[in-house]
Amino acid sequence: MVFTTALNFVRSRGPDEFWRKRKIFKLAAHFIGRRRNCYSIAIRNVHRALVYATKGRQLKKEDMANLWETRVRAGCEQHDIPYDTFKEGLTRCDILLNRKVLSELACWEPYTFKALTDVARRRAIDDGLKGATSSNDIDRILTRGSLNKT
Repeated sequence: MVFTTALNFVRSRGPDEFWRKRKIFKLAAHFIGRRRNCYSIAIRNVHRALVYATKGRQLKKEDMANLWETRVRAGCEQHDIPYDTFKEGLTRCDILLNRKVLSELACWEPYTFKALTDVARRRAIDDGLKGATSSNDIDRILTRGSLNKT
């Protein structure tokens, strides 16, 4: 850059200012009115939008976790086993599936989910967990606890 006076040289902030403003204007490109054209207004709105985006990502994670847990609870209720007993029975059998996978099984693989509830119920009965009720179809299930008792 060529400056005719020292005053113009002092006022110039160099190319960095252009690119910094351009970055903000690109983020504000979909806004309406002065919110996308005026830098001082655009920067406030872009910062607010970024805060909302951050909060939205966290809320999305919480919503999905709630959905998965609701699906698993519904599957457990369908097979007459309390959710806490189901989770504890699976943990004691070293079946470490997370809520997402369990919810997918409850929705799309009902026979597989029923097998998991049977295994968890059998383990809960063997270990004497509360909420575990006996059923006719779990006599065919063997766990380490049932092997030690026979």
